[in-house]
Amino acid sequence: MSAEVAGVAVRPTLPYGAWPSPIDARDLVTGSSQPIDVWAAGGRTWWSQTRPDQGGRQQIIRRDSDGAVQDPLPEDWSARTRVHEYGGAAWWIHDEVIFSVSWSDQRIYRAEPDRLPVPITPLPAVPAALRYADGQLTPDGAICICVRESHTDDEVRNEIVALSASAPTQGDPPAPVVLVAGPDFVAAPRISPDGTRLAWIQWQHPNMPWDSTELWVGDLVTEAGSRGLVQLTNPRQVAGTAQESLVQPEWGPDGSLYVVSDRSDWWNVYRATTLGPEAELVAVHPLTAEVGQPAWIFGQSRYLVGEATIWMTYSSAKGAHLVTVTGSSVRDDVLPFLALASLRLDGSRIVAIGTRATAGPVVIAIDGAHQQSGGNLTFTVLNEPAGSELAESAISVPQWIDFPSADGRTAHALLYLPTSAEVAPPAGEKPPLLVTVHGGPTAAASPAFKLATQYWTTRGFAVVDVDYGGSTGYGRPYRRLLDGAWGIVDVEDACAAATWLAEQGLVDPNRLAIRGQSAGGFTTLAALATRDVFAAGASHFGVADLSALAKETHKFELRYLDGLIGPWPEAAQIYAERSPLSQIEGFNRPLIVLQGAEDAVVPPSQAEAIVDALAAKHVPHAYLLFPGEQHGFRRAENIIRSLEAELSFYGQVFGFEPAGSVEPVEIAFADRLTSATRISP
Repeated sequence: MSAEVAGVAVRPTLPYGAWPSPIDARDLVTGSSQPIDVWAAGGRTWWSQTRPDQGGRQQIIRRDSDGAVQDPLPEDWSARTRVHEYGGAAWWIHDEVIFSVSWSDQRIYRAEPDRLPVPITPLPAVPAALRYADGQLTPDGAICICVRESHTDDEVRNEIVALSASAPTQGDPPAPVVLVAGPDFVAAPRISPDGTRLAWIQWQHPNMPWDSTELWVGDLVTEAGSRGLVQLTNPRQVAGTAQESLVQPEWGPDGSLYVVSDRSDWWNVYRATTLGPEAELVAVHPLTAEVGQPAWIFGQSRYLVGEATIWMTYSSAKGAHLVTVTGSSVRDDVLPFLALASLRLDGSRIVAIGTRATAGPVVIAIDGAHQQSGGNLTFTVLNEPAGSELAESAISVPQWIDFPSADGRTAHALLYLPTSAEVAPPAGEKPPLLVTVHGGPTAAASPAFKLATQYWTTRGFAVVDVDYGGSTGYGRPYRRLLDGAWGIVDVEDACAAATWLAEQGLVDPNRLAIRGQSAGGFTTLAALATRDVFAAGASHFGVADLSALAKETHKFELRYLDGLIGPWPEAAQIYAERSPLSQIEGFNRPLIVLQGAEDAVVPPSQAEAIVDALAAKHVPHAYLLFPGEQHGFRRAENIIRSLEAELSFYGQVFGFEPAGSVEPVEIAFADRLTSATRISP
């Protein structure tokens, strides 16, 4: 409680890190229940939503035109696919019928209104060996075309298949018909409005979808022997070069084909002049901004094609833009959001997910007809955002910063300063800093409101979320800075962010910590092993041994390291030199390691290798292994425990007592913790 001196409120003084926070770790479980994808048709809106308090499952929500909301699928349902391990586009709608992949067995189910889901794909001999994603139905609703990933033998195969959309009258559904096979990867099968053509994206190892992809088109015909299903004929490449990333193909109502390309160094929307190899791509509206995003997951939608209008979205410092192109007329509206995602078109109604800086993401509906007629852009929020009742005065709003890094490079980041409405720090004290390194590494820091970030800032931590060289959102050249330089450029930029903030007098140079998930965990480990900048670190399922990752990881990322490090095994020496496990002699700072026991992307062996090496050196460390978790924690109890353990870890390292009821984490060799970074209460 604040006291008053001469009528002026005086906040009590507490050290940074020990501040009482209005956010409990349990609040993050509620705050994690956020919309993921949306669909719109006939005035109705559907969206999927995570439910950490129910085992991390993903439920589909339906909102009718009268505002009534319901869960149309059973209480134990989870609409989630394992294709590429990262999933996405696990469900789609046709004539109000839900087609959804079930997490439990990876089959596609048909769920008619008020009826239980019925499987329309066969049960594989090996559980979950046939996985589906990114589907769409033919205009008559008879056939479903989607991506299938087969794990039925030693080779993982990615194909586009066609199957009957009807529920079988008896027995197991028949096997789908394969339409596209051969490429290492396929994505985004899109059926033309008249049902006669199919467009899709494909690419080959060692490329990732943000490196080099191709746009293909084929003709859909019904032939004898296809059980009434379609076959694909006359497949031909329409676009794509060795230095071009193509994503999100879409058909216009008139049969024109559109796609997002980064041939200008920015992911922009283009129209193909023909549907053959002689096609040219014509920019719809050139932008020095990214409309597209890296295809880590299926089903991302950042533009829409209507009867006479194309809408596209991008983000800038002003907010989320919605660009409307009608003939030669262009209109650029800025909405009070940071970004728009998962755009869907229902007549003249645009539905999307809007992210914000001071509250959780929401599903919104935009009145496209009113906008097209020249009126102001208006929108309606369709869902109640989950999260704690956090006052705006307690929210740390991100600041975009640019800072100098190695070799004269300028890097970027989001800075969150500690904020409290209840307490103040001691005079002259600087806050500890958490340097957050995003995953990917081809990803980006997001300014969207995250309770997980506010959990730290309300306790007195500064947080900087680094967009190191290689991050997306700054064009292809910046994205390619990490080519052959993973473990160098990212480490340099993470260290530069910390030292620059310390030089500006904004943080305590003796209490700098680094944390990251997956690829961000690798950067965390590499920075601790090769630099003396940070006093502690937290690796969430991070990579410790690059050679093991090159040999053990899943198909989607199996050759990812070819571009980031070098071809395997030809560049084996570089892999060894860059691996944190090979640099353990330089590792003398405390570390907490958090790992999912069923992680197929970064297996537990990676975490155990670094933990064993630290134990052999008697370096203070903590290790938590979470049964049932994959690549990223989804269960409520594990989200809570991992966060509180990390807070307890920093408290022990930096010498403060966290406020509230926080279960301590046991640190091996805690007696060797140095007092150099500790503070006096």
